[in-house]
Amino acid sequence: MTKTRENEGLKALGKKTEYRQDYAPEVLETFENKHQENDYWVQFNCPEFTSLCPITGQPDFAEIQIRYIPDVKMVESKSLKLYLFSFRNHGDFHEDCVNKIMKDLKSLMDPKYIEVVGLFTPRGGISIYPFANYGRKGTKYEQLADQRFAAFNMDPHRR
Repeated sequence: MTKTRENEGLKALGKKTEYRQDYAPEVLETFENKHQENDYWVQFNCPEFTSLCPITGQPDFAEIQIRYIPDVKMVESKSLKLYLFSFRNHGDFHEDCVNKIMKDLKSLMDPKYIEVVGLFTPRGGISIYPFANYGRKGTKYEQLADQRFAAFNMDPHRR
């Protein structure tokens, strides 16, 4: 690990990976955005997200898409991977998973804007695609959140 990353206090990056067995938001870590003067998008795709149905205990599979416009803090990708993995044995409905992810990342980073989409594979012949977003109140990002929320429709694959 480089000295820069060591100075940022990151714990997971460059270390032996320890996988948590249940929902673990405490594994999330941040580092400083070096381009705070710019608005730009960061996108993560997790095509192998898994959680458990809280009723049946059956596995649910999804692609989780996370997009955000950072401010001061950014999420470190290995810690995000470990966080998303922590849902593997966690029982929650699709909508709850997506909202928890969005709220945990919002709380962690305080981004200008964030959105999370869950593209869950069909179970019983029905696909569920929950969408949650947030734009900083009183700013153009609040308006962006309203616009993107209104535009999210039957085609959640659209960027």
